[in-house]
Amino acid sequence: MPAGPRPSVLFVTDLAYEARGRRYCDEDIHLTSRLREDFDVALCHPRDAAALMEGFDAVVVRNSGPVLHYQEAYDAFCARARELGTRVYNPLTGRGDMAGKQYLVDLSRAGYPVIPTVDRAADLGLLPGAEGYVIKPKLGADSVGLQFVRTPALPPGADGTQLVQPRIDFRYEVSFYFVDHDFQYALYAPHPEQRWVLEPYEAGAADLAFAHAFVDWNTLDHGIQRVDACRTEAGELLLVELEDLNPYLSLDRVGEPVREAFVARMKTSLRDLLG
Repeated sequence: MPAGPRPSVLFVTDLAYEARGRRYCDEDIHLTSRLREDFDVALCHPRDAAALMEGFDAVVVRNSGPVLHYQEAYDAFCARARELGTRVYNPLTGRGDMAGKQYLVDLSRAGYPVIPTVDRAADLGLLPGAEGYVIKPKLGADSVGLQFVRTPALPPGADGTQLVQPRIDFRYEVSFYFVDHDFQYALYAPHPEQRWVLEPYEAGAADLAFAHAFVDWNTLDHGIQRVDACRTEAGELLLVELEDLNPYLSLDRVGEPVREAFVARMKTSLRDLLG
């Protein structure tokens, strides 16, 4: 019997996006070359996704750059996907960076191990003492709009739109990568001044319990998530970011067996999403 039609995937990426220390395009060229083994794949820029998505079985959002650079187009894409009932990978129900950085305030209030975060002038006194503080927009990305100050403060009228955090002395940053709720690998930056010079990290049971807690909190049934954390001088892990929209995967920093296992798991996840 002849095989049935293969599922079609619109793969959203910005191959020209330039990120510090990373080559987004190489990663997506590799991923699409492997997805074509199981799916019919077409690539498009994020500004074109809303117009092109109809007729595809799924839309995969990958290295498409910070949404704030094309917010209107992204909002139109989300609205169109909901109107058509299009399966989006990652699904548009994420509670992490996909929805802005309000989750850092919510998790901090709830007592999760996250860098202390407030978004209102009345709450600045809840922050611990530090040698400096960071102010960042809730809808920021890639360090856009970051300010470093000596004392915690919010500009007049900024309540609810900007975050304030203490600057944390840490040993290193570490990222945990998941497909659905399954851990795939971890990478860390042993030199804090070189965030994207990453090396494989052997995650212990306590590390994985830490990362899983945030993946479970996010309640995404399908998709790729990256849990970014820092290891404090006291040895504690604190959440820096829960990236659930288009996390860069640093697949060039892992060995071939790990990369192959990741691609296989992503294919399975996509097939499950398509039912």
